[in-house]
Amino acid sequence: MLPLQWECHTKLTQRDYKFMMNKEKKKIYIDEMKKAFSSNEAVMVAHYQGLNVNQLDKLRKELREKGILFKITKNRITKIALKDTPCKDLEKFFTGPTAATMSSDPILSAKILTKFAKDNKNLKIIAGFMDGKVLDQNEVAKIATLPTLDEARAKIVGILTSPAQKIVSILLAPGSKIANLTRAKSLKK
Repeated sequence: MLPLQWECHTKLTQRDYKFMMNKEKKKIYIDEMKKAFSSNEAVMVAHYQGLNVNQLDKLRKELREKGILFKITKNRITKIALKDTPCKDLEKFFTGPTAATMSSDPILSAKILTKFAKDNKNLKIIAGFMDGKVLDQNEVAKIATLPTLDEARAKIVGILTSPAQKIVSILLAPGSKIANLTRAKSLKK
């Protein structure tokens, strides 16, 4: 039941009343968003209009598995939260049905969002934030082509171990050839 002052002076329904945020919930939301924006190295902003619940859940799950926070935002309140963070320049991108990813690995979040956007045309990456700089769609797409931190580490280890393996095989090859020749000569006698 709606409080009496709401029933008399507004046309809000019971459903509207339930979904309205009270001041305490707004304060908690703002604090959580400030903390998320301040504590992560990368923020990606996307519009999700046209995606159904199953598609959003699939994207959330994929991001969560990689330790990336995915948040469907309340734009007006999110803009308030952005004001005191390093990401404050992203404020203008929070219009319409907006979602944000926040992570410590900008390349991984850009890769996942870009891949998902290719399969689901309704997800549109509109901006990103990394190293104190706002990124446009093209810059986010370029970042998505870079190797992730784990991929880069694997390549470096591969490069470093490759010469050592080659040297060992070169050093061992003549010894085995000599041993085979010696064995072959001893068998002939």
